[in-house]
Amino acid sequence: MTNYYNNVFLNMVSTVTGPYEANGPFSKLYDRSYNDFYFGEKSFETAESKLIDDAVDILLNKIGKTRFQIDLHISGDLMNQLVSSNYAASRLGIPYLGIYSACASSVEGLIIGANMIEHKVVNNCICTVSSHNTSAEKQFRYPVEYGGPKPRYTTFTTTGGCSAYLTREKKGVRIDSSTIGTVTDMGVKDVYNMGGVMACACGDTIYKHLMNTKREAGYYDLILSGDLGIYGKKMLVEYMKTEYNVDLKNYDDAASMIFDIDRQPVYAGGSGPACLPLVAYTYVMDKMKKGELSRVLLVATGALMNTTMVNQKLSIPSIAHAISLEVI
Repeated sequence: MTNYYNNVFLNMVSTVTGPYEANGPFSKLYDRSYNDFYFGEKSFETAESKLIDDAVDILLNKIGKTRFQIDLHISGDLMNQLVSSNYAASRLGIPYLGIYSACASSVEGLIIGANMIEHKVVNNCICTVSSHNTSAEKQFRYPVEYGGPKPRYTTFTTTGGCSAYLTREKKGVRIDSSTIGTVTDMGVKDVYNMGGVMACACGDTIYKHLMNTKREAGYYDLILSGDLGIYGKKMLVEYMKTEYNVDLKNYDDAASMIFDIDRQPVYAGGSGPACLPLVAYTYVMDKMKKGELSRVLLVATGALMNTTMVNQKLSIPSIAHAISLEVI
């Protein structure tokens, strides 16, 4: 399903990170970074909720508005029952939609917000996502303190909170179109192999977006996927070529960019709902403001699993959502 927009603009963004991201390639572009994983809180889970508080507060200051002037807050994270977003929402007091598409939640939120603004359901909205390395590892794999070894192809959950302000005001970048993905299950059961789980879902969504919009891959100055990592990135390029005969032009993957993989102990790159927007809202938006990029397709990918199903040895389904940004 592909939707088109005439009057939706991504006006402003905010980003908050943890220590690994703060030492990565885009360290100077983040609004705020912490040097530990607690951020002054008592647990990793409450620390993740603070990421959302910070991201929204910074965004509101940037746009010069109070929370009472925001029609809707859309937020997603990786925690059970979206507790990080829920607790932050209880403090914000803004009408709230909690969403879950795992690491694809960032683009899902933008799509929901864009549709509601385009059809005049709301005048504006804030779309937020968060992820926290140690809370995610505890929930989906093993607590970090356990010290269990991981294969080289695993990805490292990013610690970050990201918010975007959407409105009809012609400022920032225009949201041109979006494509809602379908769930794909390639039979992969390895909880560490997120690239293998999500590459095909990403490829299918990119192909459907290009077919529905009647565009070539080269139409975009950048196609940026989320969370495939260095191995999943290679899988996607090969999959698009063999399955659809599409040679990806100007393509990169946020998970492969967000860390210095040669210098930092992050295995195959980043992951988590915050991974794609931490790159898109800093490096990519900076290039769009400078006129170095005019058309960008963001494709966020998510593994739709939980520990119960993984422990039952079931395969892991995945999804990808795409949204097109253009300089106005």
